Amino acid sequence: MKSLLITGLLALLLAGAACSKRNPTTNVNISNPTPPVSSKTPGPLPDRGFRAQIAIIDPPSKLRAGQQETVNVKIKNTSDVLWWARGGETNNRNDNKFYLAIGDRWLDPSGKLLSEMDGRLGISRDMKPGEELELPLLVRAPTSPGDYILEVDLVQEQVAWFNERGSPTARTKVSVVR
Repeated sequence: MKSLLITGLLALLLAGAACSKRNPTTNVNISNPTPPVSSKTPGPLPDRGFRAQIAIIDPPSKLRAGQQETVNVKIKNTSDVLWWARGGETNNRNDNKFYLAIGDRWLDPSGKLLSEMDGRLGISRDMKPGEELELPLLVRAPTSPGDYILEVDLVQEQVAWFNERGSPTARTKVSVVR
């Protein structure tokens, strides 16, 4: 009876080991595939990590010249990479390199860049693929009246803007008056 029980347990163990065998060509667990893990060490996102969906919620259609206004921005991680807010699980750098942030740029009506050093705000938490976050971004309207385009994008500080890696931005027309 005891040997029958041991034989049964061994059979179960062998069956379980066979089910979790790794495919030698891909080194992926066949019975429980998992997406690639992002590095916990601060560093640049892989190119496939620069994928986001960005929306300006209730954008202003008119601002006074030089006016500061808070716009709410919704971002979604549409990549398959975990976004570390600080570029890694821990980041002790004092220069913000690798941090993720939202930022805005002002363009003229033809799309020519006027300023990319306006509002900037670091994302407030790490974001898994598919997660969304709403953030308040303080922007300042251009000082000359006219029609402009307010563009919002994500940036990995000192690495790249997301649109430089193929991700779409959010844009809205803004009339700037005296």
